[in-house]
Amino acid sequence: MESYMGIDTNKKDWKYRLGAIRECNNTAAWAMAEFIDETPAAITGALLKEADPEGVLPEEALYAALMAGISGIDGDDRELSDYFLRAVKCLDAAEYASNQYLTTINFPNATLGNWKFTHYHYRPYEAFIRDDIQVDEDTREIPQVGYFRERFTYPAVEQNGREWMAVKPSEIASMQPVIDVVSGNVLTFGLGLGYFTFMASEKQDVLHVDVVERDEDAIRLFTEHILPQFPNKHKVRVMKSDAYDFMTRMTGDSQDAYDYAFMDLWHDTADGLELYLKAKKSEAKLKRQGIGTTFLYWVERSLLSAWRWTRFDDIIATSQNEEEALTKLTDSALAKLAETYSSSAGIFPA
Repeated sequence: MESYMGIDTNKKDWKYRLGAIRECNNTAAWAMAEFIDETPAAITGALLKEADPEGVLPEEALYAALMAGISGIDGDDRELSDYFLRAVKCLDAAEYASNQYLTTINFPNATLGNWKFTHYHYRPYEAFIRDDIQVDEDTREIPQVGYFRERFTYPAVEQNGREWMAVKPSEIASMQPVIDVVSGNVLTFGLGLGYFTFMASEKQDVLHVDVVERDEDAIRLFTEHILPQFPNKHKVRVMKSDAYDFMTRMTGDSQDAYDYAFMDLWHDTADGLELYLKAKKSEAKLKRQGIGTTFLYWVERSLLSAWRWTRFDDIIATSQNEEEALTKLTDSALAKLAETYSSSAGIFPA
């Protein structure tokens, strides 16, 4: 019998089955998030050795099993255990350390206003989010968890003593699909430490990168300490503006025409969903005006996950069968639905 959290998914009631998958998604996501937030270094090289002294088991599988057990997942629950098995991956620290941005940019010991350059690190075997989520056709969502076997250091900026921006493995991995796609004249909303701007400017088929950022201190940190180190800094222009105000002024004429626009204004889905929905509505308006810019969004799959489960009950209630519901629950359908979002209704419109 196939089951999710003890629920028989062979039942003919497709609504029941999809609801069970949603519950599994939530349970796995919360368990992994709690592990990473509360006990990220609970698994060590010594613990892995103790659990498998002969080294018989694949390390990633053993790590996943230990992580699930520490997270309170019953080892007999094969469905939930599978989430962890598919989520965990050992990463190559040397590969990330050789990233062109990290090997080019030297981060100074500098402070400007409430902002401060610093470095953070992952301890050996410490768990962290490594990429955007993976979504299966049946709506099962697999978080992406990584670890290194050795200490890994990455640059960051603190605001009032709190991490605000960083170039960590999750950012490198989740931005790569966007970096691979962009070409021509590129616009990006949100500056951060300029990782996307740097990587885009290094592409031969990218002509210009315009950056929209509203925080003056963030702009000064970048333009004074980071941008001068860009090999192709002549391609980059930074403009102080609110992202959404800038979108209302976009046209398709001459120097204002962009082939691609990338939005990265949020830390995660907690603060990102509302901003994403607002941007999608503005994107739809620009399309209606005939502006052909292709818009791309950081960790869009995670944002659409939050949107999926916000809209889930309504979609299930208005679908005639499982095929129709699954079609409406795809990322592409949800992104289209987001374009008609009404801010006056909040993020939970009926």
